[in-house]
This record gives sequence, C-alpha cells and structure tokens, in this order.
Amino acid sequence: MTDYDAFVADWLAFETSNPDDRVYCGLDRDVGRLDDVSLEASAAHVADARALLVRLDALAAPDDFDTQLDVDLMRLTLNRRVHQGTYTFNGRTHLQQIPQAAEKAGDAAFLIFVNDPRPAEQRLLDVTTRMEQVPAMCEQMLARLDTPLARWVEIDVEKIAQLPDLFTALRGWADAEGWAHAGRLDAACATAEAALDDYAERLRRLPTTTQLHLDEADARAVVRLRGVERSLEELHGLAMGWLAETDEQIETLRQRLVRKYDLDPDLPTPELHAYLDERYAVDIGDGPLEDVLDRYRAERARIDAFIAERDLFDVPSDEDMLILRTPGFMEPSIPAGAMMPPPPMRAGTRRSLVYLTLKRAELAEHTDIGIPMMMVHEGIPGHHLQLASSAGHASVVRRLFDAADWAEGWTTMLEDYMLDLGFMGDLEDEARFCGKRDLSRIGARVAIDLFFLTGNREFLQVGVPCDLGDPDPFVAAGNLLEAVTGFTPGRVQAELNWNSTERGYPLSYLLGNDEVWRVKRELAEHNVPGLSGLDLDRAFHRAYLRAGNLPSAWLRRAMVGAGLLA
Repeated sequence: MTDYDAFVADWLAFETSNPDDRVYCGLDRDVGRLDDVSLEASAAHVADARALLVRLDALAAPDDFDTQLDVDLMRLTLNRRVHQGTYTFNGRTHLQQIPQAAEKAGDAAFLIFVNDPRPAEQRLLDVTTRMEQVPAMCEQMLARLDTPLARWVEIDVEKIAQLPDLFTALRGWADAEGWAHAGRLDAACATAEAALDDYAERLRRLPTTTQLHLDEADARAVVRLRGVERSLEELHGLAMGWLAETDEQIETLRQRLVRKYDLDPDLPTPELHAYLDERYAVDIGDGPLEDVLDRYRAERARIDAFIAERDLFDVPSDEDMLILRTPGFMEPSIPAGAMMPPPPMRAGTRRSLVYLTLKRAELAEHTDIGIPMMMVHEGIPGHHLQLASSAGHASVVRRLFDAADWAEGWTTMLEDYMLDLGFMGDLEDEARFCGKRDLSRIGARVAIDLFFLTGNREFLQVGVPCDLGDPDPFVAAGNLLEAVTGFTPGRVQAELNWNSTERGYPLSYLLGNDEVWRVKRELAEHNVPGLSGLDLDRAFHRAYLRAGNLPSAWLRRAMVGAGLLA
C-alpha cells in the first residue's frame, strides 16, 4: 500500500468515524450505537482533522488529474471539518447552540428500518440498542447546550412530538417479523419516548437566544469551505439578476396562459398559479393522503420511458428508488420533498429514498403539473441518477464528498432541459410557469442564506417589494420568501427552519445552476470533439455523471479532464 493509499484509507475512517455516518454511507460496522454528541467528542474530531491535514501536506504531489482532484477534495473537506467544529457566534460553538436529540434518536434508526439490506434480526437488534441509548444521549445533549438558538429549540421539540409514530412503526416491524426480542424493543422505545419527553421539557426551560448571525470572516469561511469560489457580494448580485430575469419569464408565460384559458388579461400571477393548481389538482377524493404517492410512482415510469427512448442518460443497471411519505419527525425540515441518496459505500443495489411531505391543507401543491417536475428533480434524471452514479465511482473521495451545489446545479438545470425537449407536451407553458415560480425559491434562498450568515439586511434586498424591516430575522426572511414564491405559511416556516440549520447549502441551488449553464454554453461553442445537439448533451451528461461529486466551480475542470474542453 502506498503512502497515498494509506492516507485515503485513514481519511475514509475519519469521515465514517461516527455510527450515524456509517449508516448514511452504508457501512454496517458497529451501527447499533448512537453518536457521541459531547463537546469532547467534537474536539477530538477536530484534532483528528488537523492531524490528517499535516499528513496530507507532507504527501508527494500527485502526478495525475484524478488524484489531484481527490487530494484537493480531501483538503477542502478536512479544513471544513475544522471550521465547523471551532467557529463561534454568541461566544459559543455551533454545537453548543443547536439541540439535535430528535435527529440523533430517529434519523439513522429510520434508515436502518427502511433502507438496509441486512437480515431483519440484525437490523432490529441495532435499532433496539440505539433506542436503549436514547436516555444517555439526551443527557449528553443537554450537557453540551449553552443558551441555544430559540428557533432550533422549537424545531427539536416539534420533531420529538412526532417520534412516537416512528416507535410505533418499529414495534409493528418487530411483531411482523416475529422477532424473538420484540419485548426488549418495546421496552426500549417506551424508555426512549419518556426520556425524550423529559428532555423536551427541560430543553424548553433553558435560556435561549435569537441571534443566529456569524461574524464576517466566519460567514465567508462557511461559503468558501463548500468549494464556492465567488464572494458573498457576487452571490447576492447573481440572485438579484436571476430573480429579475425569472420574473420577466414568468410574466411572459402569464400573458400566454391567460390567453390560452380565456382568463382576465390582468389576472395576477399568484391567482393564475392558484387557478392552474386547482384545474390540475390530483384527485384522491376521501382516500388517504398516501394515494398521492401512486401518482408519483406512475410519473417515474413515464419519465424513464421518455429518456430511454432518446438515450439521454446512462442509468446504472442496479438502481432502485423508494417513494415514501415524509416521516412526521422529519417534516419540520422537509417542506415539500427531499431525497436520501444511495449509501455510497454499500455494495449491491443503489437505492434512494424520496420523501414527499403530504398534508391535507397543502394538497394543492401536488398537481399533474408539479408532480412530473418533482420527479425529474428528485428521481431520474435528477438526484437519484446523479447520486446513484457517483456511488459507483472508483474513488471513495468522489463518492463521499458533500457537493450540494454540484447536485443541485444538475437537478435545477434538468427542470428546464426536460421541458426544452418537450417532456410535458401541451402543458409545457403551464409546467414552466409553475416551475419558474417554484424555482424562484432558489433566488430567495441565496438572499436568506447570506442574511442568516451575516445579519446584513442588504442581502435581503433583491428587487422584490416586501417588508424586510421586522427585527425578527425569521419574519423578515419569511416575508421575502412568501413574496417571491407564494408558498403556504407552513412551507415558508419549514423552509426557514432548513435555511437556518444548513448554512451555505441554500445558496448552492442557484450557484450550481449558474455554473452548469455557464459550462454548457461554453461546450456549445468550444467543445473539443465538435459535437452538437443531443450528441453533445449525451457527452456532457456522461461526463457529469462519471465525475462523482465535486464543487460546481470545478465543473469546467471536470470537462477538461473528460476531453470535452481544452
């Protein structure tokens, strides 16, 4: 084994050192434990990252393209881990201010339940031992907290209130399997539920803060360490320009659609959107909300046929995708839908989970216009295809790297690309109108992300008339998001929950979208093989999917490596 190979092995061990990380990655070793959530464990993790950085700097310089990419990715990841564990605001670290008991108790256990190919008895034992450790984890979580952010307290408490549904499902699973130790799981779930209720009550009594902003240097570091090569000011300018352009496109589409449906020529955009939602609503009658999922599954089959007929993308032969209703304990952070990617280190079928948040009051968000585009985004050819492809990459670094802008740039590009190919037929204008309105969120997300990072209200000023003066940052940001998208109040609040906890991720959608289209334009003019039309599209798709996970700023670099650009 070379020094480089030994380092990659140690980097992998570092990246999968926590039990939850191993569950998400598809590694079965010692996953019946809960993460150590103490500040001491975090400090040890930071020390390990720093030691690996010293070793990385001492390695011989790579002499090939792919190895250099991996070295750069590992360095970026390690520096990010150090910063995540050490930056402060309000004089305290991030972990001291974010309660995560519901996440630690439920998320990985749910994945073991629904997306783990091991025999049921092994999985049930791991889930049971995890539940037995929940009381100790709750005490550890409370011990690490110091004046947590009030909004994050609300999120954790809301998620905890939904966890009994998970406990009921786990008990039902054990009974259905006839597991000999079902009584032990039942007792563990009862003890965990009581411990979480006690934790939530004690959490509510802690002093809290409403100040979530970082100082300027740390805000810029959060963005830079995601591999973003643009300044905060450049990102703000990108959002302003994109929102203005999108608003013009929406207005052009509005005018065409009011003529098509013989509506009032002055019908406002929100009312036209509501009209289309009602006209193309999915009718489930008095049936259960889960009936909506059947419509999504049918749409998946239609998309697969459309792209297969045109041979647009290379689809792995052993992939699968489960379409599920979002578990209640995840709903506060999943406003509409989300995708849990295939565990990148698991052999065999690369299976994703697509979560869809279903609420009777928000059923209008699931329409014959919106469902196809949601499946384009989350399934094939979107997230599922890209991440199932990267899960098969020869490089473990390229499999594991957290590349939000790379993933979101791919999917948001596809929403336009599939419409350009005629995927929606006679409903192209309707789908593009509703899609552009919904996709406006990615411009608002940039503004809100920058504002939540810095506290600079000028970042909220993106040319959209609304009240930005409320002293509560969540109210001001919510006013912008509602003005841009017309989202329901529930979805606005869930979006803000997610925006506040995933610093630097929300801006990745628009950044990635812009990078992808920029490189595609360059390819159209200067690609080395001289391809055009669908042949060029196929070559671009192939190179993108074979690259693994990278920062979107490195997309041109990947196209050079693939021989498409000089």
